[in-house]
Formats: sequence, C-alpha cells, structure tokens
Amino acid sequence: MKVSTVCSASVTVSLSLSGGGGGGGPLPFRSSSVSFLRTSKSSLSIACSLPGNDASSSSPAKLLRRILDSPGVHQGPACFDALSAKLVQTAGFQFCFTSGFSISASRLALPDTGLISYGEILDQGRLITQAVSIPVIGDADNGYGNAMNLKRTLKGYIGAGFAGIILEDQVSPKACGHTRGRRVVSREEAVMKIKAAVDARREGGCDIVIVARTDARQAVSLDEALVRSRAFADAGADVLFIDALASREEMKAFCDVSPLVPKMANMLEGGGKTPILNPMELEEIGFKIVAYPLSLIGVSIRAMQDSLIAIKGGRIPPPGSMPSFEEIKDILGFNAYYEEEKRYAANASQQLSKGALGTDRGKESSSLYSIRGRDQVDTEQTSQSFKNPIVEVITPDAGYNKYDADSSRNPFSGIWSRTLRVKLTGRDGFEKLDLRIPAGFLDGITNIVPALGGVNIKELLDDAAEEVGGKLLLDFEDRMGDRIQIFLE
Repeated sequence: MKVSTVCSASVTVSLSLSGGGGGGGPLPFRSSSVSFLRTSKSSLSIACSLPGNDASSSSPAKLLRRILDSPGVHQGPACFDALSAKLVQTAGFQFCFTSGFSISASRLALPDTGLISYGEILDQGRLITQAVSIPVIGDADNGYGNAMNLKRTLKGYIGAGFAGIILEDQVSPKACGHTRGRRVVSREEAVMKIKAAVDARREGGCDIVIVARTDARQAVSLDEALVRSRAFADAGADVLFIDALASREEMKAFCDVSPLVPKMANMLEGGGKTPILNPMELEEIGFKIVAYPLSLIGVSIRAMQDSLIAIKGGRIPPPGSMPSFEEIKDILGFNAYYEEEKRYAANASQQLSKGALGTDRGKESSSLYSIRGRDQVDTEQTSQSFKNPIVEVITPDAGYNKYDADSSRNPFSGIWSRTLRVKLTGRDGFEKLDLRIPAGFLDGITNIVPALGGVNIKELLDDAAEEVGGKLLLDFEDRMGDRIQIFLE
C-alpha cells in the first residue's frame, strides 16, 4: 500500500490489486469522508476529504449526499411549486422531490404524458430551489431526448440549483410510471445515457446526485429491471430506482442488487402498483430514500374542490379547513419581510434633491421646477392623517403685513388676490383632498399636507408671481405613494 498526501484536504491511498477485475467506474461504496474509485484493472484510488476544508461542503448536492450517508430511511414529499416546497421544509423534512406529474397538473392542467417541456419544468424547478434551503431532487423524465439532450438537461438542472436529478429509461413521449403504455429504450441506450449524465456532471464541475430510474418492470419484466439497475450502478449512478414494483418480494429483490448503492422507493398514494409501506418497513427491506409523489397535489385538488362547492352554495370554506389570514401571511413570510424591511427603512429625515419632485406628467403647458428641500422632515408630521386637517387661518390683513404686500418691491405684491389649489390623489386613484386657499397662506399648509414640509413654496411663488393664468407649481409622489399637486390659479 502506498499513501501520498495530495493536499491539506485530501489523502490518496493507492492499492495494488492482484489479477484483473471488472471494468472501470466507481465502486459502490460511499461514506461522508471516504470514496473509492477504481482507476484501472489493477489499482484502486481512495480519496479522503477532511471536514471543513471543502469549499462546496454546503452545496445542495453535498447536503443531499450527507443525507444518503446518514443512517435510516429518509422521506421526501414531492412538491410542485415554490409554496409547496416551502411547506415541506417548514414541516421539518430534510429534502424534497419535484413531481413531473404534479407540475404538469398544476402548471398546465394536463396529464403527465410528455406534454410539458424541459424549459417549463426547469423554470418551475428554479423557482422551487430558490424558495427553500433543503436539497431538491428534480424529476427530469427521460432527459428530454437522446444522450446529448440529456447532458444539456443535467447541466441545466445544476444551474437551477437542484441537488439531484432523476433520469428514466422510457421512450418519448414518456408515460406516468403507474399508468399504461410504458415503453423503454434498449438496455444499451439506457446505460449510455447514464454514462452521459456522469460525463455532464464532471464537465459541469458539480456533484449533483444522479438517480437512475428504470420502468422496465412494467414495460418488460422484473428480471430486466434488475439487470438494468445493476448496469446503472456500474455506469456511475448514485441512487437506483425501479418504478412500479408490484410486491414486497420484488422490492426485496431490488434492494439486493448492488447493495452498497442507495435505493429509492416510490409510495404512490391513492392506489398505485407498489405496496404502501411505512418507513420502518421500507428501511428493513433496504431502502434509503422514499418519495411521496401525489400527497400534496392530491390534497390540494380535493381542498379546492370542497372550497368551490362551499362558495357556490353561498358559503365560505369553514374555518377549520383553511388557515386564518394571519397564518397565511406568516406562512408566506409577511412578518419576516416587515422585520427585514426595517433594516432598510429611510431615515426619519428625508432630503428632497433639486428637481426630484417637480415632474411634468405629460401636460405641455407645465414646466419642470427645481425644488429645494429642507434638511429634516418630521416623521410624526408626515404620518398624520389627511382627515380633518388642522388649518391655520390667516386674515388678509395678516397676510399683507407678513409679506409686506403693499410694497411694490416685494415679489408677493398682488399674489394675495390669487389662489393656491392643493390636490392630493391616493395611490389607489381616489381623490383624498382638493381645496383652494389664498396664495399668501404659507405657514399652515404643512398642517394640511405634511409631505410639503420640505418644499419651498415661497420660491415657487417668487418664480410665478408675474405670470398670468393658471400654473402647475408642484407635482410629485410622497413616500406613501400619494400624488400631490399644487396649482397657482
């Protein structure tokens, strides 16, 4: 035995084997720290990764491999959109599957007969993986074509964030695993497609888990399915899966094939060909991961049907059949959003830059005006309701005295006889305020519209004092999304 240190994070152990053996390809052995790879007929390479030194140790594929390496059987409900995936994670599951059956149903309302495309499945998968932090194993049907198509499919799934990919050996168009009309490609082609997937994984620089599925049990025979599974393991598949096994005995025979390679079981709820066993029974037989493909889409369909019956009958769904509005908001992350939003809230004071508020909304007779903002806007003032505004009444005498209107040199001479129209339209399009006040009335205007606290209206009036006729002085949206307009009439 020769041991050589390759780097600080790995050790390579070379063993000389006597005599020839089988062909190349990885041996069916894995652990969290050691992997074996036969590099030739007479040598064996052992790669040992020390914890904490792998840059991709937290990647989805790495997380999934840790699950596969851990004791016991692991359950993975099948989701069909981002919300169902998030619910799976919230329920405490370590990983989940995507179901092509359910995605075809929810996205297209069509059967799983090859009608949904690679692009549609990939788009849905990307939304799912972005919604959760647990690993997701993606249903990729038959790779959407030949070996070259399959390579592109696998690389696309890597880019979409999948931890694993399920590839089957059906012809196109494929059929659902527990329905009629299934046909499979030749054994040779099926094996070559798995080899293509292994090559694509290496070329993509990722460790995505390859789940090799065969539908030969129903399309050909159990014996053919077992032979294909063994060949898939030799080609480099990480997990083996025979769909639609028909008895406990068949399930046991499958788990005896390549015993060191994890096996996947499919518990098709509602009446499939495979017996429905509990996790302890599945572990005893030898399965490592279990998919539940129809639970979420099935109960969703029934719940929606029941709700529609209630609504059609003039009622609403009973409280016990659905979460409260507060619970729905919490599930969707409203409360978390509000908490995070506080980190990026604007300061209590807001600066209005020149030209930021003066906008022309397509009216040719209006002009843009630069508006200077004061340094601070009182947050309490800006949050006041526009209902029942506090208006400071200024008499004409007070106005004349305040602005020295009798003086011909004062720019406000003659302004008192004109009117300011203040109009406020809510972001919902409904008018909240429309009033007219004397143009000399400036001190109390922020009591009516607090958002005007940072606007130098006197400067606007200075510019417009000599103009005749109506003029749009100000047009902007405040922080609440309300549109504020001031006209000089």
